[in-house]
Amino acid sequence: MADNEERDYLLDAVILRRELLAEGFTDSQIQAMVKAGELARVRHGTYFPGDRWATLTAQDRHRVLVRAVLKRAHPSTVATHVSAAVERGAPVWGIPLEEVHVTRTDGKTGRREAGIVHHRGVLTEDDVEILNGVPLSRAARCAVEVTTMTTVEPALVTVNGMLHAEMLTAEELAAEVEACKHWPDTLSTTIVLRLCDARVQSVAESRTMFLCWDQHLPRPEPQVPIRDESGWIFAYVDFAWEKEGVFLEFDGRIKYERFRREGETLEQFLMREKHREERICQLTGWVCIRITWTDLEDPVQTAWRIRRILQSRRRPAGA
Repeated sequence: MADNEERDYLLDAVILRRELLAEGFTDSQIQAMVKAGELARVRHGTYFPGDRWATLTAQDRHRVLVRAVLKRAHPSTVATHVSAAVERGAPVWGIPLEEVHVTRTDGKTGRREAGIVHHRGVLTEDDVEILNGVPLSRAARCAVEVTTMTTVEPALVTVNGMLHAEMLTAEELAAEVEACKHWPDTLSTTIVLRLCDARVQSVAESRTMFLCWDQHLPRPEPQVPIRDESGWIFAYVDFAWEKEGVFLEFDGRIKYERFRREGETLEQFLMREKHREERICQLTGWVCIRITWTDLEDPVQTAWRIRRILQSRRRPAGA
């Protein structure tokens, strides 16, 4: 069992009912603190400081929920699947976080409980590592686990995020997929393995990659470098179809937050981005497609628009 343990501030803050009773509080007092917002009820008999709970993201609330489950679970219980992915900081899109996913290293599934999914897989100690004080399925196994519990698009988002953050390598993932090829519910697994790419940097880019595959568009190349007249890299584009001379950029709030310079207004950023696009077009002779979150929600229409542009850029044979 790998051990990357450090003091876990979230685990320390999870409070069990029996601990409150041992400190002298009564059930009536506990209920009053919940009503007053001093405590947040995470699960039955498990609480968290109310002021801190209100500030947590959905991902961190899930991390607290995992700790609440593990604090009362059998000692062999390990967070797996999406719960392990969230603890690692991997992106999660389209996967509900209301349930905690666990597996036991002793081969037993444990009793069924609301809000907990007990998986039946065989989990050895070699498949487990400790991160932030929490026992998790190791990264490659976690990635495969995620592909077995959801469809291709959400799984691709998480797996690409793990690859990009260097939580695992493509070789490690491929080896784990091979080792787990007899698992049930692996219909999405081999597809995700074909589509995943460590160069894909965001949820939006992963969903764009999925859209291209799902709508039978040619596979674009991610993070293509654009060089200036001196051969220096001037910029990277999110995706490109180099043969057709087309590149695609995703417009979203995260990109604005990531690339806006300190003190730069949104208007200034957008103008700089416009000049960047013009410069790329001048250097390459390519045309730009821009899509947004709204476009991802209408994949058929978006794919039709992309396909038309690609077709218009293809030269007839012999031209």
